[in-house]
This record gives sequence, structure tokens and C-alpha cells, in this order.
Amino acid sequence: MNFDLLVIGSGIAGLSFAIKTAAKGLRVAIVTKKASAESNTNHAQGGIACVFDQADDFENHVRDTLVAGDGLCDEAVTRAIVEAAPERIRELIAIGVDFSKGEDGGYDLTREGGHSHRRILHAHDLTGKAIEDALLAVAAKNPNISFFEYHMAIDLITTARLKGSKIAAADPENRVLGAYVLDVASGEVLTFRAGAVVLASGGIGQVYQYTTNPDIATGDGIAMAYRAGAFVRNMEFVQFHPTAMYAPDGSRELISESVRGEGAILRDIKGRAFMKDYDARGDLAPRDIVARAIDAEMKKSGAPHVWLDITHKPADYLRERFPHIYNTCLAHGIDMAKEKIPVVPAAHYLCGGVKTDMNAATSVRGLYACGETACTGLHGANRLASNSLLEAVVLAHNGAAAVADFLAKNPVPAANVPAWQDGNVQDSDERVVLSHNWDELRRAMWDYVGIVRTTKRLHRALTRVRMLKSEINEYYWNFKVEAKLLELRNLVQIGEIVILCAMQRHESRGLHCTLDYPTKSDEIYDSVALRPDFRPEERAGNKLAHN
Repeated sequence: MNFDLLVIGSGIAGLSFAIKTAAKGLRVAIVTKKASAESNTNHAQGGIACVFDQADDFENHVRDTLVAGDGLCDEAVTRAIVEAAPERIRELIAIGVDFSKGEDGGYDLTREGGHSHRRILHAHDLTGKAIEDALLAVAAKNPNISFFEYHMAIDLITTARLKGSKIAAADPENRVLGAYVLDVASGEVLTFRAGAVVLASGGIGQVYQYTTNPDIATGDGIAMAYRAGAFVRNMEFVQFHPTAMYAPDGSRELISESVRGEGAILRDIKGRAFMKDYDARGDLAPRDIVARAIDAEMKKSGAPHVWLDITHKPADYLRERFPHIYNTCLAHGIDMAKEKIPVVPAAHYLCGGVKTDMNAATSVRGLYACGETACTGLHGANRLASNSLLEAVVLAHNGAAAVADFLAKNPVPAANVPAWQDGNVQDSDERVVLSHNWDELRRAMWDYVGIVRTTKRLHRALTRVRMLKSEINEYYWNFKVEAKLLELRNLVQIGEIVILCAMQRHESRGLHCTLDYPTKSDEIYDSVALRPDFRPEERAGNKLAHN
């Protein structure tokens, strides 16, 4: 399995990266652990932010992003991404993404929390799917791109892991050489050799008991990067979407923020509108503020949810503007034109991740990260709604050029990398351990590392997660690998990193709210960039100069 570039993930970030590098003549493999269309992108409802209205400008978009990011956004990165937006959006339109238009024939720009202007392009309420479908169609036609569905990356192969070998001697710096990949159907582990690797595997939502994310969001790319020695930062900033539909069975269907952008009102269990009590922007306040407000209202009343009310809008309008959400509500017995929707917060998006520059490059040579897996500095302490899809296409564009340049200057060493060895492991006869540990991990993270935190809760979570990590690692080394085990191994690693980052932030900022440090620090700093060759707990409280 020899390629120029290995892309892990098939959402907007991975597909955009693959298409642009393949167009430069590189041989690209896309590895995805489910079907190619299954990604966080495919579930994105709201849209993609871009200055398209003459009443808007780049300065407004930059300012809104910086305000939402609560002091932690990298302003230079923010400005570069915002200013690159129109060109990248036109490329999506050119390949067939059909963004919704208004009666005047212009694009129907909507507004979401934290935005001062209407600047969200959308395809009804399934924008992610429209973009995903268009990108998949383009990728499928390119002979330089090979898809490997139902293949799951296990770990990256790097020169640092091959110390003493000819290949490490030829390239002593830590450089990525490919990855070991599980063929889920056959159980065989394949060796994918590549001159560069892109991690675009999405977020970490499944580390929490309640999430809007699909089952695939198990933090695989971040965990692999961490184990390979890449820097990871700001993992404490987990965005909880304020409005996931409450269902007694634990499922949490996403209700897009654009519903509030079109006039929906949050009400407490008795029907009182409450958001003005928490922020002058009311229902259009940024997500961190809205999620904490809902959490506070639920705790005050003891109610299991609050209400989202858009019954003042005509049914025909709601069916046209929000067809997916309308039908989802009907499937749960709710007519959103006549009845209020019960909503609660749920884990939704990670603002931290693998540290990259504006070319998507990580601290490991030849390793790139893009999309929710990466942390560029755009989102800061809280992502502005609909900036994420934009970040992915801009970084993929920049990164594709950077990868081509890197491979031209740094050819892959000629020596062979070792094949995967199972050793004396056996098939598992204790799979119940996996499901039990999976449930325990997600409950611990939800209870102790949720919307509002305390130092005591974080310590409790760390103790439990490390105990689970020890059990899972023992299981990993004694039984043959399977997808569920690999996902759980990654999730428990992610849980530990989130907790350690949260313990280092002695303030409440953006998405990190702690009762022990209710105010902001005067210092602006990133949480410690963790690496596996350090002991992060010994560096707790160590403040890094921002950027």
C-alpha cells in the first residue's frame, strides 16, 4: 500500500485535501472507517460563514469571531481565513454545491448566534450533506484517489518509532511514514506507506454520554497524533450545542442554531423567555453563553429540558426552510409549527486539537491535520457558529500546496517499514468489558467534565479515566484489534487529555467554566501542549505565551 499521501477521514476537510493534492498529480489514499459519506460534515445542518452581503465586511466577521473566541483567537489566523472565504466558497459552488437562494435570486444568507450580520450560506438545513455529496462526486472521478472504506487507522508509523533502523538513520528527525490500518471486514492489519499523512477524522463527541455527533466521532486523529509526538492544545474547550432535542432514550437530535437565527425563542419549563436575563443579545448570544444559561435554568427548576419555540412562524415556511428538522420533530411526535421543541445542551464541537500552522502542518514532519481534528487558533475559547466548515476548506487549500512542496523537497526514504505483528494475541472472549468501559468513560466525562466544572470533579474524573485507560491498554496488548477496541483506546486517551488541559486553566473563559475560578485571568495563554514523552501532570499550571 504505497501512496504519496494518506488521508484519514472523508469529511469536508479530508475530501478537499485529497481533491486538491490529487489535482497536483499526487497518488492519494482516503482511509475511512465507515462508508465515505459518513462524517461529521454530513451531519452539519447550519451552514458555512462567509461575507457575501454588501452590508457586511471582513472586519465585522473578524470582530465577531474574536468576540466569540473570548480572547484566545489568533487574530492573524482569523483574518486570513475570513478573507480567503469568498474564493473558497466560489470553488464549492463551481463543483455543484447548491446553496439556498431567496426570491430575488441571491443567496439566502441566514444568521446564527454571535454573528452581527446575515452571512451564513446554507442548503436548507442539510448544508453539510450538500457539500459532502459534491466533494464525493468530484473525488470519485479522479484516478489519483483511491478509497478504502471500512478501514480504520490504528497508529501512525514514524521514524521515532523505528529507532535503530536504516530508515530512522536516513531521516533522524521525527517524520511520519504512513500508518497501520485495520481492514474491518477481514480483520487484517495493512501497512500504508506514504510520504505524508493528513489527519481529518473529525471530533471527539462520543467521549461524552450525550452528543449530537455521529458514532464515528471518537477522536481517532488527535489520539494518534498525540501518540506520535505531535503537540495538542486547548482541549478543554469542548462546545456544547445549546439545542439538541431532548428524548428520554438518550438520543440527541441536533436542532440547528439557525432556527434561533430565524426567530425561535428559548423558554423555561413554564414558558417564560429567559435569555435576556443572561445576555443582551438574548437568543442570539454565542453558544457558550446560551448553553450555560440553559444548564442554569434546568438546575434551578429541576426540569429535564427547556423549550425552543418557533410556533409564531407559518408551517409552510418552516417546512421549506427546515425540512430535515421539521421531519425529525414529526418523527418524535412534535409539530414544530404548533408545539414547542424540548431541548437540552449536548457535546457538539471541539475547539482545541492538534496544533497546526496555516498550512495544516503539525509539529511532526510530514504530518498534517485539518478540520475539527486541528487547532489553528481560529476558534479560540469558543467557536463562532458556522466558522468550522470554512476553516476546513481554507486549510485544505493551503495544506495541499504545502504537502506538494514538502514531498518535492523530502522524498520518502527507500527502506521498507516493518509490517504489523500480532504476536501471541488471541481473539477476545470478553467483549462485555469494552461496552462496560465505554459507558463508564462517557458517564464520567459528562458528570465531571461537562458544561460547568470544579477542580474536585476534574480530579475525580482523572482518577476514573486513568483506571479505565490501564484496563483498556491491557486489553489492547492481549487481544486482536477490532474497531470498537481501537475507538475506545482513542477515546480514553482523549478523555485524559481533555481533563489535563482543563486542570491547567485556572480561570473561566469561553467554553471552560469552573466554579473554583469564576473570572477570567489577566493572562492570555493556551493550555499546555501535551506530548507523550512528557508527564503533563508535572506541568499543570505551566502558562505558555500565547502564539
